[in-house]
Amino acid sequence: MPPLSPQPPVPSTATPPPRRRTRRAAAWLAALALALLLIGLAAQWAATREANFQADSIRRAMEVHVLGLRDSAGKYSYLPYTAGVHPAVLAALAHPEDAAVKQRANLYIEEVNRQAGSDALYLSDLQGLTLAASNWHTPQSFVGESYANRPYFIDARAGRGGMFYGVGQTTGEPGLFISAPVRADGGAVLGVVTVKVSLRQLQEAWTFVRDPILLSDARGVVFLSSVPSWLYQTRRALAPGELERVRHDQQYGARTSFPALPWKVQRSDEQPGYLVATDIGGKPRRFLAVDEPLPDLGWTLTVMADHAEVTRARERTWMLGLLGAGVLLLGGLYWRLRERRFAEQRDARRDLELRVRERTHALDEAHAFRKAMEDSLLVGMRARDRQGRITYVNPAFCDMTGYGAGELLGKLPPYPYWHPDDVSQHWHHYDAMMSGQPARSGFESRLRHRDGHEVITMVYTAPLIDADGLHSGWMSSVVDITEQKRAELRQRQNDEQLQHAQRLASLGEMASTLAHELNQPLMALSNFASAAKAFAEQGNQQLLVDSLDETMAQAQRSAEIVRRIRGFVRQRTVGTEDCAVSALVTNALALLKGEMRQRQARAEVRVQPGLPPVRGDRVLLEQVLLNLLSNSLQAMQATPPEQRVVEVEAERLGARVHIRVADRGAGIDDALAEQVFAPFFTTKPGGLGLGLNICRTIVEAHRGRLSFADRPGGGTVFTLELEIPSP
Repeated sequence: MPPLSPQPPVPSTATPPPRRRTRRAAAWLAALALALLLIGLAAQWAATREANFQADSIRRAMEVHVLGLRDSAGKYSYLPYTAGVHPAVLAALAHPEDAAVKQRANLYIEEVNRQAGSDALYLSDLQGLTLAASNWHTPQSFVGESYANRPYFIDARAGRGGMFYGVGQTTGEPGLFISAPVRADGGAVLGVVTVKVSLRQLQEAWTFVRDPILLSDARGVVFLSSVPSWLYQTRRALAPGELERVRHDQQYGARTSFPALPWKVQRSDEQPGYLVATDIGGKPRRFLAVDEPLPDLGWTLTVMADHAEVTRARERTWMLGLLGAGVLLLGGLYWRLRERRFAEQRDARRDLELRVRERTHALDEAHAFRKAMEDSLLVGMRARDRQGRITYVNPAFCDMTGYGAGELLGKLPPYPYWHPDDVSQHWHHYDAMMSGQPARSGFESRLRHRDGHEVITMVYTAPLIDADGLHSGWMSSVVDITEQKRAELRQRQNDEQLQHAQRLASLGEMASTLAHELNQPLMALSNFASAAKAFAEQGNQQLLVDSLDETMAQAQRSAEIVRRIRGFVRQRTVGTEDCAVSALVTNALALLKGEMRQRQARAEVRVQPGLPPVRGDRVLLEQVLLNLLSNSLQAMQATPPEQRVVEVEAERLGARVHIRVADRGAGIDDALAEQVFAPFFTTKPGGLGLGLNICRTIVEAHRGRLSFADRPGGGTVFTLELEIPSP
């Protein structure tokens, strides 16, 4: 036998010297202190992250509530102004002692209120006395009541719109009061129309929310709250003057005291919003609160979230940190024990590894090339065996889910990145794959990133074949389409908002359009009826018959305008008859004979011979010309009578007919040029500002164009362009 080689010396097991033990203990204490510091920082980070997440959730919820508040306050803002221009309302203000006139106003206001769906609509004179109301026949009728002390009445009497939330003096029910002045033709304020809107539905909806929501006025008084005990309590102490003002306005009924909210507020620059400590139902609660001022309404919306989640996040982090530190400590001890054993095997393994390295160098290079290629892919790659266990993921897939490869390899379903709301759908696609029938064209799948945000993907799965040609599993390509889906959602939301705005605009313009367009035929009816009465008294039968015929024609014209405008607002196809341009001009001028004679004006008409007809709705096109001619006559009110000439020219230019209406008035100021066609813009006393806006809408519906320019020598020229139909 060969001689035995000398054995290596056995390591000494003697106790280390005291100095080494001290250094080792100091190192362990330093490591423990560092671990506790890191755990504390991590806990603070988790709490801050949870607070930021709560603040973001509050802001998203607040956007929804703000939209609801503005919708409740704004959808009835038009009603007082629209009702204030009705003849029945004006007659009631002019003859407040006439019972029949006031009854007609009562019936009209009651019908408008019923159609609009508001709580109440009522008319007051300049002393605040209610003359007519939608609830005139009820025990709690507003008729005869005085609301002169109400701020909304004072604002409207001063000539501006008013808005006020308070408890009704008559009914005792709270609501939002929106008022508007009723003006005479000269602009003087005759009275006030007020609509009352209840926010009861909003209050009832808030009772189902989990965390408190409240709405306070400019003085800090809470008038809407999901916590009933907080109603009519204040966020700050009211000054004597403010308290006296609330009592004078009777904003909250007979209530004379407004206690402070039972809150303890804690503010910090390091966190969004502020903390509120209070009792709800006898239980102490802490909330994160965020305020949203609504300056256009004079209110402040406050949305809260339970702050206990922030505390729990900090506690969970401490528990996990301590658990992790304990695991690391045990791991360190175990590692020290293993190091002693591994030291004995290291040399033998080094030789073996050297031989293996030499034989597998080429394989490593091939594997490195394949891995570099897979790592450079932007598409996520995931391989699973036939039992569904994950066997491979590339970096793109790890970035997509937020989990490292070490956390995913070997996992069986349910996988940690499955979205909790789509678990059944994930199982469905998994079962289809395991049964050998994956979706060949791919399928859309929603994943949950490790940090909590959603990732929308398209997944394509194919069988995985090994080197022996056997089916060993499944390979999936996962494409992140989150940004694409968000872009589609934003586009879809923008389209829906645009359609909603267009529908609101159409509904809002219908009533004003009818009132404006029927004004001229109704004036003609009145003139012809007056003429018929005079001819009847004179015994002139022929002129009497002619006047009655014209009266009937104007009545039919009014009905035709109503039918045409209603069809236009409903976006139906306009009429398609051939209209001679000369006939359109002649009919429009015929309706203005009386007004031209009264204004001492005349018309000069120049229509190009052989002008082809245009195709469109005859009544609407005549209405456009009638409006342009009427505006020209009104523009020359200050022009000397011998120069009051309206020039009407029509000629063909290319594939269009150009009809020009020119006046010799003062013209249009350059500063107002951009607002001429804007709705509700007018320079006429008592005008609605809808004529030119409606005219342009009608012309554009006929695929035409309406424009204006300065007339050489003074005045304005409006040009109406209409297409000539193809033969």
